[in-house]
Amino acid sequence: MARFILSLMELGVSATVHLLFGFYVFSTAVAADISQAAAASGCLLLRRPAAAGAGLVNVASAGEEEEQRGAAPVVLDGSPPPIVLVHGIFGFGKGRLGGLSYFAGAEKKDDRVLVPDLGSLTSIHDRARELFYYLKGGQVDYGEEHSKVCGHARFGRTYDTGHYPVWDEQNPVHFVGHSAGVQVARVLHQMLADKAFPGYDTSEDWVLSLTSLSGALNGTTRTYYDGMMAEDGRSMKSICLLQLCRIGVIVYDWLDIPWLKNYYNFGFDHFEMSWRKVGFSGLIDLLLGHTGPFASGDWILPDLTLQGSLKLNSTLRTFPNTFYFSYATKRTRKLFGITVPSSVLGIHPMLFLRVLQMCMWRHPQNTPLPYKGYRDEDWEDNDGALNTISMTHPRIPIEHPNRFVLDDSDCHPLQPGIWYYKVIEADHILFIINRERAGVQFDLLFNEVIEFVLSRYVTTYKHIDDYPVVALY
Repeated sequence: MARFILSLMELGVSATVHLLFGFYVFSTAVAADISQAAAASGCLLLRRPAAAGAGLVNVASAGEEEEQRGAAPVVLDGSPPPIVLVHGIFGFGKGRLGGLSYFAGAEKKDDRVLVPDLGSLTSIHDRARELFYYLKGGQVDYGEEHSKVCGHARFGRTYDTGHYPVWDEQNPVHFVGHSAGVQVARVLHQMLADKAFPGYDTSEDWVLSLTSLSGALNGTTRTYYDGMMAEDGRSMKSICLLQLCRIGVIVYDWLDIPWLKNYYNFGFDHFEMSWRKVGFSGLIDLLLGHTGPFASGDWILPDLTLQGSLKLNSTLRTFPNTFYFSYATKRTRKLFGITVPSSVLGIHPMLFLRVLQMCMWRHPQNTPLPYKGYRDEDWEDNDGALNTISMTHPRIPIEHPNRFVLDDSDCHPLQPGIWYYKVIEADHILFIINRERAGVQFDLLFNEVIEFVLSRYVTTYKHIDDYPVVALY
């Protein structure tokens, strides 16, 4: 009983902290939109007072208008290759949440940076399919077999004009993925190699480089604290943070308030959960887990468990002509041989509890280990969302070619097909949403990443000295 009460208290604290952070992000975006709307229409409002309540309607629609402006296709030509910033879980692209930037304005550093808006909670597979059509154009095709198995519509949003329609071997792209976004880029890369898009002669050479920022390359033990079952990595505990999330998402999509979904969308439109489609009985089925993405498992959390990542990684290759870079993050250190948070003030309040918990993670006894050679102590260092061991390079079920960048002189020459990685002191969200938190570190990181891949082709780099270094630990 005492353990159950303690779990409920932890759930209450976690839910409150996450809701407060979500409210902060949402209110920040709304406040920015209100400010912009007031600046644009202030004079008119002063001359002609609006009817009671009309001002609120105008403010509410500001997010939708901003989304429509931001979503206008920015069509790029072929040279130099563009950078595509791929957001992580609960993320958003250009045009969502008004003028707020998931990458804290990093995309403004160059006009050849694209920030696609993908499903924030949809599966890695579905997001990869959406990313292809965002760049190339056309109607999103999730695949006939996959759609039947997962119980959703085969086709999704239509991009009348792709943001990079000339994309091919001669006009490749650079992918930069944060958190789960890097797995989206890797899955898409594999789909290109497998020619998985009917009507397009794709290949692995469509991707010039792939950079991982705190990337979920091997899953995370945090998923088990949030509510995924460690026994199988797919089912959820009956009482947990993810169950609260599931209920909230279902109700949000079922209500289907147009201006609100234009402002922020979890990405499940292809599951057709709106009350207009399923009615009240459909809502009951969704909440009971009979239908929808949470029933079929076609959402992002199963892909982020250690078991899900092993299954995903078993199909993904590191390609010999692509350059790979990885920035792993951590906010832990050793104290008398015990892994503990390395800072109190330096860790975002939303992540501190998880940093502490992930330091103490122990895989349940009498359950199969997630992979051969698994050890609890390897997964103690973390950044509050992902384990540091997961972020360096793909390592389960097999370790991909890699090199730890400790001293540049040890890494001559820079070669494709190898994951070059470093570990920097940061929590999981230091480089997104709020650039003031990272300070000068933000500009150091993104300036070097963006200038590196845009100022010159990666293939012209012959020495690791040319590779930007932020910090080495």
